[in-house]
Amino acid sequence: MSTRATLRALVVDDSAVIRELIAVNLQLEGFEVTTAADGQAALDLAVELAPDVITLDVMMPRMSGFDVVARLRDDPATAWIPIVMVTGRAQAADVSRGEALGVEAYLTKPFEPAELVEVVTRLASDARRGSRRP
Repeated sequence: MSTRATLRALVVDDSAVIRELIAVNLQLEGFEVTTAADGQAALDLAVELAPDVITLDVMMPRMSGFDVVARLRDDPATAWIPIVMVTGRAQAADVSRGEALGVEAYLTKPFEPAELVEVVTRLASDARRGSRRP
């Protein structure tokens, strides 16, 4: 059994299929995964759980992913959490908006699960090592 602490991910998407796909792939890599179906739930869980990384869709009910990012970045308790946008919004303007808000990575659907796992693992590990945590 590994003595390394389990990395925690919050997976946010309004599509149950996409949530499950991301969650299963991360769980296979040893992540502890919590999921949310909308932006407000994402904010609540981010504050409660302080995950090492968040994957976040843009188009969701109650609050868009971009609005979630802005709120997370404005709160000192969550500003450090790395965010990977996983979305069908592939326009250059969308990618630029994500970067301007402080998103660490932007993957478009359909995505390659291996690439998603690599990006999420790298960002979560960096956060856990303290390069971003307060």
